[in-house]
Amino acid sequence: MENNEVLIRVEGLSKKFCKDLKTSLWYGIKDLVSNIQGNKNDRLLRDKEFWAVKDINFELRRGECLGLIGHNGAGKSTLLKILNGLINPDAGKVTIKGRVGALIELGAGFNPILSGRENIYNNGAVLGFTKKEIDAKVEEIIDFAEIREFIDMPVQNYSSGMKVRLGFAVAAQMEPDVLIIDEVLAVGDVGFRAKCYERISELMKSCCIILVTHSMPQVSKICTKSILMHKGQIKAQGNNGDVIEAYYDDNFVEDKMTVIQSNNCKLDYFKTDKRQFNGEVRNFEIKLGIISEKDLENIELNLVIMSRELSPVCQGSSKFLKQDIRLKQGLNKFVFSIDNIYLNTGLYKFALTVDDCLSSKKYLWVQNLNPIKFINEFTGISPVMLSGKWDRND
Repeated sequence: MENNEVLIRVEGLSKKFCKDLKTSLWYGIKDLVSNIQGNKNDRLLRDKEFWAVKDINFELRRGECLGLIGHNGAGKSTLLKILNGLINPDAGKVTIKGRVGALIELGAGFNPILSGRENIYNNGAVLGFTKKEIDAKVEEIIDFAEIREFIDMPVQNYSSGMKVRLGFAVAAQMEPDVLIIDEVLAVGDVGFRAKCYERISELMKSCCIILVTHSMPQVSKICTKSILMHKGQIKAQGNNGDVIEAYYDDNFVEDKMTVIQSNNCKLDYFKTDKRQFNGEVRNFEIKLGIISEKDLENIELNLVIMSRELSPVCQGSSKFLKQDIRLKQGLNKFVFSIDNIYLNTGLYKFALTVDDCLSSKKYLWVQNLNPIKFINEFTGISPVMLSGKWDRND
């Protein structure tokens, strides 16, 4: 087995679709006739047609993992279906060596009335394995999927998580040359996803992998290179850092404050003195104004930095800092100074809460405040980077 051989070569790949079913059927008849006659105008768009993918080119070698990222509708799923042989391209060429295992859609490839065990044999046969080869792997597959007590139950009775477990176990344990994984892993629980990523790392020694995900830390952790797709075309391609930066440029959003709760208080203004950080020391200030309808004591001001998916990343609390905060009736102006924060490459937003320290009462809760962007030469797998120093301790 050659460790550096090219397993996937995609050259000038294009696929167009029609927005109208009736028109699509008519075009299909015309295309059938033109193909017989040898007409080569298949790359030209007609009325109501659009390019789902257009002029896609890349190579993937054994031992590599390609991260495929982009908005919903960017063409990622269409590209995967072409690679997996589910649909034919209108132009271009795909060359794939070896067996292909694919997790493109939840439950795809499963016969719902057959049991999990029977589907293992069906899927293994589709991948090109003999019954003897599947017999040797079936117990490992069942153990990996962690659904032994349900393995002889019809798949139509499986939960979405169980289908993901079985689908990934079959695709990964049968050790294909090419493994294609769409976003289906997002359905599984955290423990199973961790096991999947560990298995992916093992498989990369002997195969190549295409991983579709919206998680940039996953791209940084798993992928050796990545592609950003936009409206069916490649917008950025190459090392993860550059492609992730292009992804966040493509996804940069304007301020759209969301008020979750407002009780006696409202936010008058919220400003950051910087909006983008390019590797420099992360010292910056946040200035904000809170209008209170009356005097309030024992207040906790809580500033939270959120990921693009609105998951909390880190926070600054006046209660943690043991600061006595009071609000007077009218406009109250505050400055929060952040010293040496090290966030991974990505887009972040702020949330602000005004709480009563002595009870669970919340006076104000607002989200989606002032998106800020961090661009680093190094892209890690965690949102927060530790500032420290490694020393030998022999």
